[in-house]
Amino acid sequence: MTTTPTSPRHGYRRAEDCRLEDFLTVLEDRTDGTRYPHAARVEQGVLVYEAADLRPLLADDETADALRAEIADALADGPGIVVVTGAFDPEVVGRTTAAFEALIAEEKAAGQMAGDHFAAPGENDRVWNALEKLAVRDPESFVAYYANDMVALAASAWLGPGYQVTSQVNVVNPGGKGQTVHRDYHLGFQSPEVTGRYPGRVHDVSPLLTLQGAVAHCDMPVESGPTLYLPHSQKYGLGYLAYWLPEFQDHFQGHHVQLPLHTGDAVFFNPALFHAAGSNHTADVRRMANLLQVSSAFGRAMETVDRDRVVRAVYPALLAAVADGLPEAAAGHVVAASAEGYAFPTNLDRDTPVDGMTPRTQADVVRDALAVALAPDRLAVRLDAVTHATQSH
Repeated sequence: MTTTPTSPRHGYRRAEDCRLEDFLTVLEDRTDGTRYPHAARVEQGVLVYEAADLRPLLADDETADALRAEIADALADGPGIVVVTGAFDPEVVGRTTAAFEALIAEEKAAGQMAGDHFAAPGENDRVWNALEKLAVRDPESFVAYYANDMVALAASAWLGPGYQVTSQVNVVNPGGKGQTVHRDYHLGFQSPEVTGRYPGRVHDVSPLLTLQGAVAHCDMPVESGPTLYLPHSQKYGLGYLAYWLPEFQDHFQGHHVQLPLHTGDAVFFNPALFHAAGSNHTADVRRMANLLQVSSAFGRAMETVDRDRVVRAVYPALLAAVADGLPEAAAGHVVAASAEGYAFPTNLDRDTPVDGMTPRTQADVVRDALAVALAPDRLAVRLDAVTHATQSH
């Protein structure tokens, strides 16, 4: 799916191997509408589908499978993005918007002004874990909203059955600044230093584990800042390292595309696509989108392991072994086998990243404790805090 002339597939990819000229070669690809017979049109290199055209095709298994294959091809080998107009009934969106607005107001009143990865609290309004909060607050709206067949179509086309949906509501207020160009979860949320520690094949696999989506909860003219995209950029194999570099950011600023959306339209894109939310230059549009992040059923371990329990049991023995001369690298192997080494999933209301886009992990806490020979009872207090921070409520 991702191709780059100079990137080793199974070795390690380095920022110094990123060359803008290679990226531009990838971007020479053009979106050929004839490859996508169910698309209504191509706009600025983006495939635009009309939900009214697609719904009749879902009644037949054969045509539905052909449509899924077409969308998957568009996300992988085509522009990396599809827009589906009229994906949601505006009345259903309106009811859900009212629930989201109430959640925002309640969280503000409670002093929970959530920012996002790119903007400080107050510049944007953000509802983390909006899926669960909507389900608890307004289950009828939840049912009407997530009964949507276009979300199911795109998610199953990219991930197959068994996927899991999460959502975050983002409101960019008038005058709100846009984001810098980036890729998305998983590797897109890591620093370039961390990303460089993953072998090339993981760079290729990461985009296959999630699908990014956004539902427009208001009309979004271009001046309100709907998301900026760079079609075909998901094919650049060094992209998780490249998007941090100034020359790639400059190219994105000068060559991105931006499509207006209407209430109920939906966008689905490959998480490796270079993109960024735009700045809101209007005086009166509170640009609201429900950001969908759909995860593969396969991104999980085989067994349920209580890693908090494992760490508490192992730590005294590990601490003693370190005191007896166990090398730091060997102790690190034990931490990797016992503690949770990945920051997600978590509760981003509580476990908000301070530096970068990822919170600290349970493994980070254990490594810090080992470094200062922290007593087990004091580590237990820190582990309690980690557990609390990651619970959804």
